[in-house]
Amino acid sequence: EVQLVESGGGLVQAGGSLRLSCAASGFTFDDYAIGWFRQAPGKEREGVSCVSNSDGSTYYANVVKGRFTISSDNAKNTVYLQMNSLKPKDTAVYYCAVDRSCSSTPAAYDYWGQGTQVTVSS
Repeated sequence: EVQLVESGGGLVQAGGSLRLSCAASGFTFDDYAIGWFRQAPGKEREGVSCVSNSDGSTYYANVVKGRFTISSDNAKNTVYLQMNSLKPKDTAVYYCAVDRSCSSTPAAYDYWGQGTQVTVSS
């Protein structure tokens, strides 16, 4: 059974940092890509970043480039999203998802975690 469990969300002031974790199980971690998405109230879910565990490729949405860093620990089957210089507009529920390759389209992913809330105060 595929399972993705996010953690690390919380409340932080603007300019602060958080590190999200996505612990994965139930599939061959090295063969898949893990994407991070977020959804703010009243808005559509949007792609934030993705890492392809098969070749190490990484992708970032323009709005987070230079502030967020995605990394993967294949020994722990865990993907991290380091978020620095956080802004109030980064406030959302953050989800991780798994698919064969990276895509910014949520519909491309079959399995999702439960999400973790990130709130950035001004």
